[in-house]
Amino acid sequence: MVVEKEAGMAMMRNMFCKLMMVFCLLSRVCAESPKRDLSVLVVVGAEGAKEYQERFTHEAELWRSACEKAHVPCDIIGLKPEDKDKSDAALLQAYLSARGATANRPLWLVLIGHGTFDGREAKFNLRGSDITAPQLAEWLKPIKSPLAIIQTASASAPFLKALTAPNRVLISATKSADEVFYTRFGEFFAQAISGEKEADLDRDDQVSLLEAFLWSSKRVVRFFETEERLATEHALIEDNGDGVGSRLESFVGVRAKPLEDGKTPDGLLAHQWGLILNPVDASLTDDIRQQRAELEKKLEALKAQRAMLGDAEYYIQLEALMLQIAKLYEFKE
Repeated sequence: MVVEKEAGMAMMRNMFCKLMMVFCLLSRVCAESPKRDLSVLVVVGAEGAKEYQERFTHEAELWRSACEKAHVPCDIIGLKPEDKDKSDAALLQAYLSARGATANRPLWLVLIGHGTFDGREAKFNLRGSDITAPQLAEWLKPIKSPLAIIQTASASAPFLKALTAPNRVLISATKSADEVFYTRFGEFFAQAISGEKEADLDRDDQVSLLEAFLWSSKRVVRFFETEERLATEHALIEDNGDGVGSRLESFVGVRAKPLEDGKTPDGLLAHQWGLILNPVDASLTDDIRQQRAELEKKLEALKAQRAMLGDAEYYIQLEALMLQIAKLYEFKE
């Protein structure tokens, strides 16, 4: 009975979404979704060879198309002819400097290209001057709003530790700076975030950053197994602020395995952020989605206290939180 109730509670959010999607289809509530206060910046690095230029351009276009579907503005640096007076690094710095003055406006920064590691520093290769992880961290300091950074280049792992901060989702294509070969993770990730149905692991008709990470990581594994080659890339995700990334093996479904030290595992924040939203989530305001995110954090904290509280008190508090979440889905014409 306890197991059945726990499983039922775990499915509540999806049930709300499914029911409200039906309601949206039968009414005009979802006809006009609130404008999202989110923007995406895609930075395409130096290709090095025509083969990679085509691949990187394709990835960037997938992101542009996904943003169009999501009605989210998307800027791209690195596809237009190189500006002799202003390098791509300078363009990136200027963009981030301007965004620093925009409080509470979420930003997703996507880095597509090659990376290098000389034994001391990891760099993301741009046309002109490359950028290091500490350099990018300095440029991002003024930005206090929610931030996702998807670093899909080789040797990208050091960017996680350098860029970690509260309310940030950080993803790298490699587990260390020593993984310096071309990575395929970014192409899979662009497919996933564009709405790949197979990547919707929890079946809520949208793909979160966590789901895109997990699906893309699995596709990378499948690629190397099919090719019977030694894997040269292992992606990481970090969103709990400890600067230590988690690999695919740290998750069961979309839930991270508990950490031995009792700390919050990675994945919760990333699972709350998506680009192309389902009709219900798209019809909610950013403020309501944020309220739901905070309640979901409380749910996770409550689950960790279950043994201490006992089942009776646990379910009392669980029900109260679930009712608060359900109330957020009330639509008023």
